Amino acid sequence: MCWQTTRFDLDLSRPWVMGIVNATPDSFSDGGRYKDTRAALEHAEQLLKDGAAILDVGGESTRPGADVVPAEEELARLTPVLKELVRWQVPISVDTYKPEVMQAVLDLGVDIVNDIWALRQPGAEAVVAAHPRCGVCLMHMHREPQSMQLHTMEGDVLEVVTKFLAQRLQSLQALGVHAQRVVLDPGIGFGKTVAQNFRLLARQTDLQRLGRPVLAGWSRKSSLGAVLAQEGQPPEPSQRQTASVAAALLAVERGAAVVRVHDVKDTVDALKVWRAMQENA
Repeated sequence: MCWQTTRFDLDLSRPWVMGIVNATPDSFSDGGRYKDTRAALEHAEQLLKDGAAILDVGGESTRPGADVVPAEEELARLTPVLKELVRWQVPISVDTYKPEVMQAVLDLGVDIVNDIWALRQPGAEAVVAAHPRCGVCLMHMHREPQSMQLHTMEGDVLEVVTKFLAQRLQSLQALGVHAQRVVLDPGIGFGKTVAQNFRLLARQTDLQRLGRPVLAGWSRKSSLGAVLAQEGQPPEPSQRQTASVAAALLAVERGAAVVRVHDVKDTVDALKVWRAMQENA
């Protein structure tokens, strides 16, 4: 499969590693280490050296309970970083759900819109549909970040997620957006229980019947912390590195075309071993 984006047609016959750049002061995973432009760019450069093929930049934390950031502030965080990154000639994704932010970053030349709301905010679909080529990632989220873990999903998680992603894909295609521009994300951790997240991983291949590639985002998630917990105390996000790599590898084995990760080098190394096995099977 191919993922069409603003400047690049990404061949997804092999898995791609998307490195995370959190240009926020309140990230759950790194505590705001890269909130200023210089630190964010240095981090992005290191992720590319470590083997990231795509950079995903965010200006607003979407952790459970996170405060909403005004569009102006989000853009103030993103713009100086993106102006430099788009010059690096690598695919750049922006993690945002606000249509005005989408429009602004696409005007800067960004390649991909990565939206946790799956373009359900008023005007978001129109922004993507009006662009001739940009890629988009549609993610399933139950409720919203402020309440999603207070009232988690009920029912068959696989059925609900599959139906939702199918509807969002059809809605976008009805506006003239070619399916090649779209990848789908089941939304690990976004309003789901630990058991539901692992069921989505176990049955991830079922999502492929939707006909579009899957992006998996397990990196440092609380579900990993839950299974690693000792005496009821989960490790800090930065201590979930090995579990994150294991989850990324399991996701790729189950068909994920893109894995969104913090620990790029370790994930890339694990995938090299996996690929060597595949080539000699």
